[in-house]
Amino acid sequence: MRYEELEGLVKDEITQREEEGCDVVEALKALKNIKRKSPSRLESILKSLSKLSVRNDFPYKEPLNLEEIKAERPKGPRKITLKLDEKQVFDKIYGGWLGRCAGCLLGKPVEGFLREQIEEWLKLADSYPLRNYFPPLSDIKNVPDWLKRRASWLDVLLGHITRMVRDDDIDYPIINLNLLETKGFKFTTADVGNNWLENLPYLKVYTAERVAYRNLVNDLVPPETAFYRNPYREWIGAQIRADMFGYVTPGMPELGAELAYRDAILSHVKNGIYGEMFVGAMISAAFVTSNIEEIINIGLSEIPEKSRLFEAMKNVVAWSKEKLDWRDTWQKINTEYGHYHGVHTIINAALVLLGLLYGKGDYEKSVSISVMGGWDTDCNGATTGSILGVMLGAKKLPKKWIDPLNNVVESFVVGYNNSRISDLAKRTFVLAQKALKRELE
Repeated sequence: MRYEELEGLVKDEITQREEEGCDVVEALKALKNIKRKSPSRLESILKSLSKLSVRNDFPYKEPLNLEEIKAERPKGPRKITLKLDEKQVFDKIYGGWLGRCAGCLLGKPVEGFLREQIEEWLKLADSYPLRNYFPPLSDIKNVPDWLKRRASWLDVLLGHITRMVRDDDIDYPIINLNLLETKGFKFTTADVGNNWLENLPYLKVYTAERVAYRNLVNDLVPPETAFYRNPYREWIGAQIRADMFGYVTPGMPELGAELAYRDAILSHVKNGIYGEMFVGAMISAAFVTSNIEEIINIGLSEIPEKSRLFEAMKNVVAWSKEKLDWRDTWQKINTEYGHYHGVHTIINAALVLLGLLYGKGDYEKSVSISVMGGWDTDCNGATTGSILGVMLGAKKLPKKWIDPLNNVVESFVVGYNNSRISDLAKRTFVLAQKALKRELE
């Protein structure tokens, strides 16, 4: 590892440890006092950081063990009677797949953009607020240089879309479909890792997932794969892997969250894990209720009540009741949580809720608001779209969002490129039937 990369790793780890509630003053002093390039000094700082404990005055309780997580969660329904026939269950699963693909595709051209940059693109094209896929800028003069390259990605722009192009947000539900089909509902975290090694290219996973992948290759085992040299362990990577576990557990949020937990601990800790559990449980709940706040509360009932993620989500719900315009609540989110990295679980989960709460059950409004908020736009559009897709079902999703996909999804998961989205939904439905019949081997 080059010195600059190692230095960046140390800085990121200091940030992560501070966010987890550790005192990093000595580590910061040690880093500042390095007068010349010394990899050994940086390694020493990394080692010292790994030994830190959470401060006694840290107001949050964020366990890693599943049983401890369950002990810290609020009361919840855990399992809800499903009043749907088989056709309705399939329609909702298919809706989840379609809604996720369309929401992801909507956010893909502006991934990593600031909210102000997104607004500038849309206003240049006379398309603000967002009400369809992002428009090309071929007829616009004086396009800013920072926008020219993104605006040239025609296969993700309005009028040029012919399929769901490859994206890791879609690779993960696909590879988790493969996981459940090959290993069943009793899969282990080691099974998750082996599935990645066998079916997912290393260079097509990012941040925490890439570190965990590298750790697997170097013979580390979970949960060490999530800790070792992984300062991204509370970022959004696990949260975007939750959907399959919600799709196959209709009305069973506790089971959906447990499956998500086993997946998450390969690469994440604490709020990184809770993000996947939260989304998995919300998707499970979306099969049984169309009340957005109820879906959110059921999701929250599966994560620790004294965690940073729980607190942030409750704040977003409260702010949405005080402020009529989503932009005002976005400003509150940015003020309170904007210190987190733009790919962190907490800040992006807040934008998912922003879309859900202000979209009020309308697919277009929900995914558009989540994407217009910025940060990890393709992830947030995908997660919001997935929840709304399940809640509404495929038949109720607007055609202008779904038809351009042509029922085709690209993927780098081995054996799944150019799959039909409807076929993936059918295979997911088979698994959901097994869960509903408690055939969980």
